[in-house]
Amino acid sequence: MIELVSGCRQLLAIAWRQHRGKTATAVALMLAGALTAPAIALVLRLLTDAAVAGRATAATVDGVVVAALAIAALTFSHFAHIAYFELSELSVLDLEQELMQLANGSGGLAHHEQPAFADTLIVARQDIQWFRNALQALLSIAGLALAVLFTVVLLARLHPLLLLLLPLAVPPLLAGRRAEQLAERAKLATAEQTRVALGLFRLTASSAPGKELRILRLQSELLRRHRAAWTGVTEQLWRAQLLGAAVRSSGHLVFAAGYVGAILLVVYEAAAGRRTVGDVVLSITLAAQVNQQVSSAATLLQDLQRMSATLRHFEEIRELTGGETVTGDQPVPDRLIHGIELVEAGFTYPDTDVPVLREVNLVLPAGATVAVVGENGAGKSTLVKLLCGFYPPTTGQILVDGVELGSIPHAQWRRRITASFQDFVRFELQARQVVGVGDLPRIHSDSAVTGALERAHATNLLDQLEQGLDTHLGTSYAQGSELSGGQWQKLALGRAFMREQPLLLVLDEPAAALDAESEHALFERYAEQARRTAQRTGAVTLLVSHRFSTVRMADLIIVLAGGRVAEVGDHESLLGEDGLYADLYRIQAKAYS
Repeated sequence: MIELVSGCRQLLAIAWRQHRGKTATAVALMLAGALTAPAIALVLRLLTDAAVAGRATAATVDGVVVAALAIAALTFSHFAHIAYFELSELSVLDLEQELMQLANGSGGLAHHEQPAFADTLIVARQDIQWFRNALQALLSIAGLALAVLFTVVLLARLHPLLLLLLPLAVPPLLAGRRAEQLAERAKLATAEQTRVALGLFRLTASSAPGKELRILRLQSELLRRHRAAWTGVTEQLWRAQLLGAAVRSSGHLVFAAGYVGAILLVVYEAAAGRRTVGDVVLSITLAAQVNQQVSSAATLLQDLQRMSATLRHFEEIRELTGGETVTGDQPVPDRLIHGIELVEAGFTYPDTDVPVLREVNLVLPAGATVAVVGENGAGKSTLVKLLCGFYPPTTGQILVDGVELGSIPHAQWRRRITASFQDFVRFELQARQVVGVGDLPRIHSDSAVTGALERAHATNLLDQLEQGLDTHLGTSYAQGSELSGGQWQKLALGRAFMREQPLLLVLDEPAAALDAESEHALFERYAEQARRTAQRTGAVTLLVSHRFSTVRMADLIIVLAGGRVAEVGDHESLLGEDGLYADLYRIQAKAYS
């Protein structure tokens, strides 16, 4: 109950934040409309007694009042709907944006590694749509409470025993709450299977996997797995709904017995001459209204309980992501003097117990181009994630000119990083924006965008676009130009070159879609750009590549093996040591010869 009250308060605050005037109007109209039903019952009593007594004028006036109250009820409900419908849409949009912010707005990535986060996120995404009903439910429940109060007064005046209808309304409410808890547990229990089914749907409905699915003839197999996943989900949810329906029915049967008893009591009193015909009409009308109020309350409370559960999921997501934003007070340096140092740094991913990096001691000198090589699983990409601040090291330290990276706010550090990753994002925007998002303040600057493309050796790509920088790329959301993997990667590299004053430049397998010759030419230009950047800011350039013909141009080469630093040096010295680097270099050279 505390969670429900808290959720209602939060929902009202969300609506109030969207538009105070519409919120106040909707509340006032819903409360006024709620009073019309018991008022109609009271006037019907007067009308009946007047008609039985032969007072035609009084009966006519009462009839007009009943009609006016009925029209008022419809009018209030209609205009309240206009107000809260818009508020509901705005609230859903607000919550969707908050969910996006919670999922992607934190400084780190650790929460994305947790199954609990993925399950809670999928349930929250689905349940956000309940907020379209939740605001109406909240306003209706407020009006219902006022109507119940009015009804209690009328019942007490009619016969004190009729007040027993109110406690008899509790079992249906408790039964409804229990049924909703059963449904909520079922949704959480099936969240993983739901994610699997949605993932299979996206896989079969996307163009990129289409070629492989057809060649391997996997369509039927994926459909079978999708059907099996959804069948498991629906069966479990259906069982929860059936059990919930049985629980709700038991609660309503308790009230139905009291309802029949109340009607019989007043009819008996009227037959004994202690009540009028109008009293019988009033009791029947009020009992029917109490029945309707109970049914409405049970339904409305289900919506509010769903809303409360959704808000609880938001709070759980906040808890999962809240510890990933660094709030340190150390400023990021304007220029690197010494460089970036890792001291006994180690890292283990959340919910695992096998370290990916162990006791890493490294100095990345200011102004140097540093290459990281190693076999798959050696820890190269994890090292990049630590340097970017996506994760804090689980052991040891990362120092930026002697200042611990964890004490520098994420936002400040990220503004001084630029990067291009192997799994780059394909932003389906105008070509200008695809590159320009690399430095948002200059996203609309054609000179900045073309300059970045030139540094990425990708200006020739503009000649292949029908409308140049104005060309819309991708076809998922609008009719645009589709590019090859290499072309998308060139734009991603251009995006990485948008920032001109970074302290850390990261290229994590950024040219995997390019051939060896194109990659080598690209990195020659990149090394030249890195030197110019280093002169301005002392930036460290970090290159992760599997092609040794590219990394040999680096000032410093780091060889990782099994999560540890195996060798450090330049190309010639590492070849002279005839260790792991030399072995890997000879193997690759032989493959290309």
